[in-house]
Amino acid sequence: MIAAFLVVGLSYAQKERQLVLNEDTGLIEVTYYHDNGAVSQTGYYTQEGKLHGDWFSFCKEGSKLISAQYDNGAKVGTWVYWMDDVVKEVEYSKNLIAKVTDNYEPSRSVIAKN
Repeated sequence: MIAAFLVVGLSYAQKERQLVLNEDTGLIEVTYYHDNGAVSQTGYYTQEGKLHGDWFSFCKEGSKLISAQYDNGAKVGTWVYWMDDVVKEVEYSKNLIAKVTDNYEPSRSVIAKN
């Protein structure tokens, strides 16, 4: 299941996006939006179109789902996935999964739904 989640983790459907060139860093700052107008993802691209730096994904209600890091298109560092009451940490080394850790956070459990 983790492999499937990793593949689709940053590919939620987005209709609108905003791109801004940061002249200081040379990176393109991007914000994607859900259909309801809420922010879906934020992050950076290189001018060559590679994902770079910190990326964040959010659900339609605004809660953070994923914190990710890229280095010129390669997955690096520790990615964090928030799924109900589980926080999954995935460490990358050389663009490959090196370690997966599950942590439980009862405070993120859904107590009530409309």
